Amino acid sequence: MSGLSIVVADATAADAGELLTLQRAAYLSEGELHGDFRIPPLVETLEEVQSVCGDGSVLKALLGTRIVGVVRGLVADGTCHIGRLAVAPDLQGRGIGTRLISAIEDRYANEVSRFELFTGPRSEPNLRLYRRLGYLDIPTPSGQEPLVYLEKRVLR
Repeated sequence: MSGLSIVVADATAADAGELLTLQRAAYLSEGELHGDFRIPPLVETLEEVQSVCGDGSVLKALLGTRIVGVVRGLVADGTCHIGRLAVAPDLQGRGIGTRLISAIEDRYANEVSRFELFTGPRSEPNLRLYRRLGYLDIPTPSGQEPLVYLEKRVLR
């Protein structure tokens, strides 16, 4: 990981402000790429972020005391839905996203049969990352176009 000493830990409600700032900074490029700055990660409120932190479903990546990445996992019907993966723009491409996805997979591997995530169709770096990590394209649910959905089956 390019020599970065990253620690992955559970996020708490006290982290919400920093997580929201990181999320918005990371997703600005997505908004620009897709011509839409009203995507959920950019319009989510502090209260909404606080409400999802603290139950073990949000992981943060720390470089010292700085939060440099975040990911969420939500389990429903045997699937862990991975979302809101965000890495500080100045540290993207250094393995932090990979580390966070691996951590969320490790957390839920014994509870689910598959992982699912999605991204925008123009998000080539995201698509390359997910495919490199073993995620395969699946049909997009009706009404969710133009998003690209991917899944990874849990092998036991």
